[in-house]
Amino acid sequence: MEKIKLDKAYWDSRYQSDNIRWDIGYVSPAIKNWFDIQENKDLSILIPGAGSGYEVSYAHQLGFKNVFYMDISSEAVNLFKSKNTSFPENRILSTDFFDLNLSSYFDVIIEQTFFCAQSPSKREKYVEKTHDLLRKKGQIVGLLFGINFQKEGPPFGGDIIEYQKLFEQKYEINKLQICQTSIPERAGSEIWMELTRIN
Repeated sequence: MEKIKLDKAYWDSRYQSDNIRWDIGYVSPAIKNWFDIQENKDLSILIPGAGSGYEVSYAHQLGFKNVFYMDISSEAVNLFKSKNTSFPENRILSTDFFDLNLSSYFDVIIEQTFFCAQSPSKREKYVEKTHDLLRKKGQIVGLLFGINFQKEGPPFGGDIIEYQKLFEQKYEINKLQICQTSIPERAGSEIWMELTRIN
């Protein structure tokens, strides 16, 4: 049973108290590398739980025309807006990921500290929701924690075997491996994934 209600008020309070230790201060190197090799700048990309939005900002600067920022916290949204004044307002989604009503809309969902911020009880719902939001052959790419934390989350961790069982019913697993380009503080504790939607 979830001890902490991980809702909008909770995440707003984390930003208000500057308790955002997941925020590394720049675009995650592994995700930066993924963006750098993409030739199709028209991909419709969702980054849920985007927080300060470094990945969103980087993609926008590279010329991706359809990258969407999403966060449930209005504090996070306002922080992103204050630092990215040229980013289109209509691509900023201030809502709960699980309430997003955009079936078969996105080509890619970028995973960066969002999955691990959800209660493990929501993981199957996450798989269903991402599958619903993605177009046929759409992908989830990004990072998951590959360790089990010793304290109550968030963040919540896991391992490759657990994640494979979770995703394989809805996704073809292209890559699910220890990330080689993690920041030093997370070296060996992150998993890089590339999944393709089935059906």
